Amino acid sequence: MGLAKLCGWFGISRQAYYQQNNSDALFALESTLVVREVQQIREKHKRIGGRKLYFMLQPFLQEHNIKMGRDALFTMLSANFLLVRKRKRLIKTTNSYHRFKKYPNLIRGFVATAINQLWVSDITYWKINGTKHVYISLITDVYSHKIVGYHVAETLAVIETIKALNSALLALGPKRPIQLVHHSDRGFQYCNPDYVNLLLANNIGISMTENSDPLENALAERVNGIIKEEYLYAYEVSNIKEARSLLDNVIDLYNNERPHMSIGNLMPNQVHQTSELIEAKKLWKNYYRKQTTFVNQS
Repeated sequence: MGLAKLCGWFGISRQAYYQQNNSDALFALESTLVVREVQQIREKHKRIGGRKLYFMLQPFLQEHNIKMGRDALFTMLSANFLLVRKRKRLIKTTNSYHRFKKYPNLIRGFVATAINQLWVSDITYWKINGTKHVYISLITDVYSHKIVGYHVAETLAVIETIKALNSALLALGPKRPIQLVHHSDRGFQYCNPDYVNLLLANNIGISMTENSDPLENALAERVNGIIKEEYLYAYEVSNIKEARSLLDNVIDLYNNERPHMSIGNLMPNQVHQTSELIEAKKLWKNYYRKQTTFVNQS
């Protein structure tokens, strides 16, 4: 049976038939190119989410004149088994039942307008070698979202958490900000006099969460999740030396290559170095409506 008769039965012209075939072939080619580019991005950013991928793909899509919306990208990722699933947190690293002094939450409603106004800190676990757990202390600048201090250790001892703080202070240099506040949960590491005294010696204010609501330290919790979910869980390490080497590489990728919607899809170190005012629409919910100022602790 001839093509003309078949097309007549379905009410289409031969020209439309050939155009559709060409369109399908072009779509298949474009999809193949995009999948390969996604796989290249995932070589370094192992479990980065679809929204970030869509932003990171924009230069590639424009260069190859490929028109693909975010929904189409998600459909393509799903069809090629490239979507990522989040893992559930199983281990609690915060012990707030201790004898040390606890400090009030000074930052409820506070919005950072420059770098080194507010640091948030938290500790999270990382399972290595199949069974062993190590513990990562992270300190993040709220304005730029840059991880300014970090350390991974085999125990939850306060001396290990202090090493993360010292790395942040070293990066800060000899010039201290006029007003910098360190916010954390009420874990014994952060309430320990050794940690507190180091903050006070550097003229850094102390703020802590007042209940178990993770929203009181939301950015720190979010950064924990990014580092583990998108990077660390994709690797196998067998000892603390390998863990520290991998964490160094992961923090570098996070700070210098991973975009954040909450800072205008810029990279944390890009914002931290330029200190430019970010004119970006907030893409997260503001849980604290009341505006407050820092409380003088002297």
